[in-house]
Amino acid sequence: MNSENTKIAIFKGKKIRKTIHNNEWWFVIEDVVSVLTESIQPKGYIKDMRRRDVELAKGWGQIATPLKIETQGGFQNINCANTEGIFRIIQSIPSPKAEPFKRWLASVGYERVQEIEDPELATKRTRALYKAKGYPDSWIEKRMRGIAIREELTDEWKDRGSKEQKEYSILTAEISKAAFGLTPSQYKDLKGLERENLRDHMNDLELIFNMLGEASTTEITRNRDAEGFPELKKAAKDGGNVAGVARKKLEKESRKKVVSKQNYLKKPEDEILIEENKDKNNE
Repeated sequence: MNSENTKIAIFKGKKIRKTIHNNEWWFVIEDVVSVLTESIQPKGYIKDMRRRDVELAKGWGQIATPLKIETQGGFQNINCANTEGIFRIIQSIPSPKAEPFKRWLASVGYERVQEIEDPELATKRTRALYKAKGYPDSWIEKRMRGIAIREELTDEWKDRGSKEQKEYSILTAEISKAAFGLTPSQYKDLKGLERENLRDHMNDLELIFNMLGEASTTEITRNRDAEGFPELKKAAKDGGNVAGVARKKLEKESRKKVVSKQNYLKKPEDEILIEENKDKNNE
C-alpha cells in the first residue's frame, strides 16, 4: 500500500495525521502523544516514556513504523503505529483523555476494516460527507461517478505496467493538459487551492469533461492494448484530447469558458477527507 495518502482525523478539535498502510489506519505517534498529554515537545515525551516503560522500549521496533507523511516541508518518514500499537502506547500515558480516545480510536480503526470487507460502506460514507458539506445531489452523483471512472483507469494503468505514484501523476497531468490546457497543479493555482482536492472544487461541466477525458483514456488504452509507461502516456494524451476537443466545441457554441477560477463551494470548510481511487490518486 502506498503510504503517501495522508489524512487528518479530529479528536476533540485536535488534528491527528493518519495514513493507510497494509489495509489499515496508521496514526502519527507524535500527534497522538501531543493530544493526550498536551505536550509542546511530544518527541521528548516519547523518549521519557520509553525510558520509564522498559517493555514498551523493547517492543518499540514492532510498534513504530516510519511511514511517509505529508508535512509543510513535503513528505517525510514519521513514526506511526496501527490501532493495536497506539493502544499499547496509551497504556504508558496517564491521561484523563485515555478512555474516550480509546473509544474514538476503535471507531476510526474499525471503520476502515468495515470498508475493506464491504466497499459499499465507503461509498455511502463519502456521499454523506459531501452532503454534509452542502453539495447538491446532482453534483454528488457526478462526483461519485467520476471516482468510479478514475478507479477503473488507475486499475488499467496498474495492470499494464505503471505502478509508481509518480507515473500516475504524470499520466494524470497528460490527460488534464489535453482536456483543459492546464496540469492539475496549474488548475489548483487558478482556483486558489492549496491542499484541497481539485475535483471537489470543480463545477458540473468541469467534472463532466474530466470524466470524459479519463473514460476516453481507459477505452483507448484497452483498444490499443497499450503496455508500459510510454504507450500509456500517449494514450493518456489522446484520451484527454477527446475531452479537449469537445470542451472547445462547447465553448465556441456557448461562448463561455468551461474552466473556471471559481471554487464549487465559495467558502469551503475543512477539506473533505476521503480515500479516492484506493491509494493511487494524486491530483
